[in-house]
Amino acid sequence: MPFVQTHLPCNECGSSDGLSINDDGWSHCFVCEARTAPTADVNQVNHREVQVEAIPLSVTTENYVTIIERGISSDTAKAYKCSKDGQSYHFNYTDGTGAIIAEKVRTPQKDFRISGDWKNAVLYGQNLFSKGGKFVTIVEGEFDAMAAYQMLGSKYPVVSVRNGAASAAKDIRKQYEWLDSFDNVVICFDGDEAGQRAASQVAEIFGSKAKVFKHSDGMKDACDYLQNKQMKEFTDKWWASEQHVPDGIVAGNSLYEEVMKPVAPADVNYPFEGLTKLTYGVRKGELVTITAGSGLGKSQFVREIVWHILNKTEDNIGLMFLEESVRKTALSIMSLAANQPLHLPDSDATDEEKTDAYNATLGTDRLYLFDHFGSTSVDNIINRVKYLAKGLGCNYIVLDHISIVVSAQASGDERKAIDEIMTRLRMVVQETGIALLVVSHLKRPESKGHEEGAATSLAQLRGSGSIAQLSDMVIGLERNGQAEDEIERNTTRVRVLKNRFCGITGPACALLYSRDTGRMTEVNDEDL
Repeated sequence: MPFVQTHLPCNECGSSDGLSINDDGWSHCFVCEARTAPTADVNQVNHREVQVEAIPLSVTTENYVTIIERGISSDTAKAYKCSKDGQSYHFNYTDGTGAIIAEKVRTPQKDFRISGDWKNAVLYGQNLFSKGGKFVTIVEGEFDAMAAYQMLGSKYPVVSVRNGAASAAKDIRKQYEWLDSFDNVVICFDGDEAGQRAASQVAEIFGSKAKVFKHSDGMKDACDYLQNKQMKEFTDKWWASEQHVPDGIVAGNSLYEEVMKPVAPADVNYPFEGLTKLTYGVRKGELVTITAGSGLGKSQFVREIVWHILNKTEDNIGLMFLEESVRKTALSIMSLAANQPLHLPDSDATDEEKTDAYNATLGTDRLYLFDHFGSTSVDNIINRVKYLAKGLGCNYIVLDHISIVVSAQASGDERKAIDEIMTRLRMVVQETGIALLVVSHLKRPESKGHEEGAATSLAQLRGSGSIAQLSDMVIGLERNGQAEDEIERNTTRVRVLKNRFCGITGPACALLYSRDTGRMTEVNDEDL
């Protein structure tokens, strides 16, 4: 929920400006961490009114005056479309096209009123600048954006997060693609504890291209420099902003308490007990490769994992199924919730059943699908994986499958192409900390094919060995898709081929596919 009022006094701890209020009436203090439910009158919290107006939006776009108390010129105010109405200031917010869709009003009492389509509003000032360039600066407030822009000679893009430090990382992730188009991202948040904590979080998103502004003593934000006529000091500090370097060197003798802690469980188990027993589950920061012969149910196996993660975690999930349309992927995921194959033409599911399945999957607002339109170059795939991770907060991403990406390369050298994409995927996993599930085809064995139940092995992975080398876990699927016996024909055996976490490999479990439900169920050999 967006904050519609910020910098309010907190009745719990006495802070003069630590409280913020969401547009649903809940309040949160970033000093004492108190969270308060709406009162009987949802629009009256902590004795301040929350005002969220509905569209149509009435925008103030006149009276661009000098903001004397801040030192901001009328030209700067006009550039940022900041107008004054009595004693209130109006800040216009736009969507990605530059159309004004929302407005924030700051009253003399330092309250904020928001109207319009706030959910789809981009960063303040973002519409003024084109993508790409040498520098972009991010600040915490609208006045700070104008002040910094003016002190930098109105030469370099400056934008502000929408709700201050509290939700800065969320705002930044939504506009990650635009911000990441610049060579350097200067983070000039407030000098208080909350601002510096948020600056570190945002810097982690951009890695080495992030530069963190360090304030002078007695200066809290960009406006302080302009008000005190310290423009040169600000620009000097801006040019001296230090490249963000994550902490990473630790002395061994400082780790006693850390190593004495119990080993944390996996972030989520697999949906199949036998596979979890061998692997100890799925961990973020791992690259898992799932491999099998052609047409042996790799995609269905992965979808079962996705459905399990959706139910057992609160994380976002990115789905890149390159062999099928977004509609097919969506219906296949919904089929798991409905326990019937909605993606097949003979499905007799009712509209109510389809709606329930939609609400349980796509309607959770946690699934993001990649509509590739045939664009499967390595650069495009890597950029989309990074955007799913950094821009949309997906902690689990499925790429099915890399063979399509490899076949799209112009070089025609399959080994070289596989090495390139696996190396770059490994780097993305290291950079973002996501769990990445990659599907890959196998080379055809000399004897009977995998489609007839041949065992899988690391030696059969395509390429020069990079898939096996760079994966933390490799899982092989085996099934005789040509067997006369229906049970055997629909039973997939799961084998762990590589297990960097604990080293345990070998047969894990057997899964029986039901045509009626479209589901894979773990079974014991004696039940087959």
